[in-house]
Amino acid sequence: MTRFAMALDQGTTSSRAILFERDGSIAALDQVEFPQYFPKPGWVEHDPLEIWESQLRAARGVLAKARAQAGEVAAIGITNQRETTVVWDRATGEPIHPAIVWQSRQTAAICDELRSRGLEDEVRKRTGLVLDAYFSATKVRFILDAVDGAQQRAERGELAFGTIDSWLLYKLTGGRVHATEVSNASRTLLYNIHERQWDDLLLGELRIPRAMLPEVRDSSGNFGVTESEWFGAEIPITGVAGDQQAALFGQGCTAPGLAKNTYGTGCFLLMNTGGDAHASSTGLITTMAWSIGGRVEYALEGSVFVAGAAVQWLRDGIGLIREVRDSEAAAKSVEDTGGVYLVPAFVGLGAPYWDERARGTIVGITRGTTRDHIVRAALESIAYQTRDVVECFRADSGLELDVLRVDGGAATNDFLMQFQADILGVCIERPPLLEVTALGAALLAGLAVGFWSDRAELGSTGGRAQVFEPTLGAERREVLYAGWKRAVERSRNWDEA
Repeated sequence: MTRFAMALDQGTTSSRAILFERDGSIAALDQVEFPQYFPKPGWVEHDPLEIWESQLRAARGVLAKARAQAGEVAAIGITNQRETTVVWDRATGEPIHPAIVWQSRQTAAICDELRSRGLEDEVRKRTGLVLDAYFSATKVRFILDAVDGAQQRAERGELAFGTIDSWLLYKLTGGRVHATEVSNASRTLLYNIHERQWDDLLLGELRIPRAMLPEVRDSSGNFGVTESEWFGAEIPITGVAGDQQAALFGQGCTAPGLAKNTYGTGCFLLMNTGGDAHASSTGLITTMAWSIGGRVEYALEGSVFVAGAAVQWLRDGIGLIREVRDSEAAAKSVEDTGGVYLVPAFVGLGAPYWDERARGTIVGITRGTTRDHIVRAALESIAYQTRDVVECFRADSGLELDVLRVDGGAATNDFLMQFQADILGVCIERPPLLEVTALGAALLAGLAVGFWSDRAELGSTGGRAQVFEPTLGAERREVLYAGWKRAVERSRNWDEA
């Protein structure tokens, strides 16, 4: 009798593994951080082998913490940092280049060249995405250009490309499975979300050989089994989804119009649009949410590149706080920011601006500005960026958002959640279990093997959400937001190199 569903939650700064009971509660959790590499300004890289080793260590660690055997795990679900790109040698399983992380802007010049060829409209029409260094395709092109002989090896079928889910699947199955699923495929800038296949025109324009690409499968279904050497016995892998789509599923946003925001390294808002791929006219992207039993659901998404990372910068970059949790007390210690706005465009601006050349900016500083004002401004910037995206949701969908479901590390910050409700003018719902990204992956895996019987049963995994209601007057809300928009304009197109 199996007792658990395991989620492997491979994030930007750490790899985690969580065992979920049948009632959706957490039996055990383990987390392993891994290094970040910044070889040049705006560049962000990872070592794929360090990612793999940290994820394996976390998975073994969570079994040890729960005193569980592999045979007690019904299935594994994988959720991952999206867009981060790995190219490896099929024969050896060795990466040929560091992984280029979703945050990295090192392929901006490739994007500029593609725009000059008039490809921007075709990219959006076929993939639902904007032509930006955020997505995977230009990262693949960069790697093939950077490594001697890589293009020829790729054309001979010797190299494999994958986002992090594919990389972990390949390693977990001992190289037997080279696959992905629709939510991750739809983030590559190479996948036609309407025809549900790799797009020949885009592959040709980027000179990416089809032989490199993984097979695309449903998000809930068979992805093979782990090598028995990893955990002492084989465990089925039956669920995969990119982290933000997994969070949407874990939050129960399974009907059109339901939306969530995950406050992690970045900030990611998704609204379920059902079986229709709604085009955005406001700077959002259209993405595939998941595919179950061959049925695809879509979502509108706004991606904010820097959210929780702004608070980490306060700690690690300029030493204004000792611990991330100290930010809440600092923010509450002042009545407001004293007119200070911080725009955390450290790697450019994502939705709805898509400005690769924007850079971080602090405006409104006076002689009376203190550390606490700047810390508060950093937290408020997360809420302002969220409102930027919600305004786009309203315009694109024609729906009025009544509630926003939240999760992620920064969602534990009560000050931020209250300010978020205030600046949006809508209620914020924070579930009792914030590990909804991992829960979504576990649910996709558990559904495939009957650990959970259907979606209706998933409702029992929740609990009463904490609700933050807006208290700020409408006039004050709009004055504050107008100040934010002015600050954003100061940050835009700063890096003209």
